[in-house]
Amino acid sequence: MPDRCPSGFDDRLLSGYLDGELTQGDEQRVSVHLQNCPHCKELFDDLERNREATMSTRFTPPPDIQWDELPRSGGSSLLRRLGWWLVIPWLVLVTGYGLWETWRGVHGAFDRILTFGGIAALVLLFLSVLFDRLRDAKTDRYREVKR
Repeated sequence: MPDRCPSGFDDRLLSGYLDGELTQGDEQRVSVHLQNCPHCKELFDDLERNREATMSTRFTPPPDIQWDELPRSGGSSLLRRLGWWLVIPWLVLVTGYGLWETWRGVHGAFDRILTFGGIAALVLLFLSVLFDRLRDAKTDRYREVKR
């Protein structure tokens, strides 16, 4: 069976016909064509069977516990907090040390402006996004939604 309608009919209209989204003229055109074209009739029947199978399929959502990203025990929660309390100062110190060494190693005002101008721009962009997120978090009406 060929992939396309032998008579050149636009078979993309079949999906719109199935969903009832065509204009009256296109709907009549498709209806008449389906009566005369076994290729498109078979394709339409396949689409109809797929739609029925999809619509009748039941989806069972997973339990709410699987959606949570929070630690599931007190020990896990404590370890996560300790990890964050250690990684943030470490990251600040390593970044600060790297910037200090870069500042000392770069010679000339133009090189320093070029290097630290880009870094300052990225920091400012990050802070602008952070401030927007923090401001929006106060009024976010979906923050209590678990899924």
